Amino acid sequence: MTFLDELNWRGLIKDVTDLEGLTERLKTPIICYCGFDPTADSLHVGHLQQVLLLKRYQTVGHTPIILVGGATGMIGDPRMTSERNLLTLEDVKYNAECIKKQLAHFLSFEGENAAEMVNNYDWISNLNVIDYLRDYGKCFNVNYMLAKDAVSSRLETGISYTEFSYMILQSIDFLHLYQNYNCELQIGGSDQWGNLTSGCELIRKIEDGSKVYGVTSPLITKSDGSKFGKSEGQNVWLDADKTSPYEFYQFFFNIADDDVVNMLKRLSMKSVEEIKSLAVKVETEPHLREAQRALAEELTELVHGREGLKSALNITRALFDGKIKELTSKEIRYAFKDADTIDIEEDILLIDVLVNSKAASSKREAREFINNGSISINGERCTALDKTLTKEDSLDGETIVIRKGKKSYFIFKV
Repeated sequence: MTFLDELNWRGLIKDVTDLEGLTERLKTPIICYCGFDPTADSLHVGHLQQVLLLKRYQTVGHTPIILVGGATGMIGDPRMTSERNLLTLEDVKYNAECIKKQLAHFLSFEGENAAEMVNNYDWISNLNVIDYLRDYGKCFNVNYMLAKDAVSSRLETGISYTEFSYMILQSIDFLHLYQNYNCELQIGGSDQWGNLTSGCELIRKIEDGSKVYGVTSPLITKSDGSKFGKSEGQNVWLDADKTSPYEFYQFFFNIADDDVVNMLKRLSMKSVEEIKSLAVKVETEPHLREAQRALAEELTELVHGREGLKSALNITRALFDGKIKELTSKEIRYAFKDADTIDIEEDILLIDVLVNSKAASSKREAREFINNGSISINGERCTALDKTLTKEDSLDGETIVIRKGKKSYFIFKV
């Protein structure tokens, strides 16, 4: 199985500008790039497929270039629906620096095929409008640009010249990398096909027919057709301050059986044989969730490091076993980040706390929960009807965690 054959098996190839030519070209090392616009101060899991594709190319001997779009991020890649909100130069610069730090964790920047990271603000910001129109604008036919999906889908609702010009700027990126880094391949999601082909065409026109390549991969969707990368409607970020290692781990651990093998193929660096073995486990022993666990552990360690994975596993075990006291203060914050927090005064009866927090509908029901052993305070079962909560019950001087049954948690601040 060739490298491209494996990418195809993994579902990572949709369109190629010249499959036969690229197959031959990849028999020797090539320099490839993928761009990431800093529209936020963190990437999210929707970006992982392209980041890991660069890693795959590097693993087999090719040289990856990460392009952070400090300039294109100020313009905005046209969406299918409406105009993007323009960011300030300061915001884009800040976001670009944050993304650079994140991307540095995925690739090797040392060795024979060391990765490089560049920012297109360094060359696009030096263009003046006359050079832009004469040197590059002349190479683009408006009818050709109008036919691109991202543009044609907006013709009825309207598209600004700013976003319309994005295609040209991204093409200039490919040309610059070809001329200065000998980069011959651009990769991207299937929504970037128009930009990739435009870049190839610009190089062909300016560099006397020079041959370069573009490859897209399908955007990841769930088996029901919905967009991948969100949890409860929110993006799953690569930044631990936005999505904790525990939340990140749980997102992948809770992937449906119908989706997990596809996600393993797309996002895991495991071998074909390992993924096939896990696929069998999904069919024969789905209740063990071995495929989900393998994917969650691999990606959590990749994104958040060994300590991040250790923390995610600590929280997972503690919540499953009810051993809340084994968690650090930081892990408690991660574990109950989205839980409602209720303020209580010192020295309040447990029964009243249960009623006030609506963990119980009445004092009678609260007594039943306590008598039945359904209530735990910081992981320890409580059966005392006269139990009074005080500051001494808190884990870190202020937090008390009460569990009702196996899964219902209530967080109290003293």
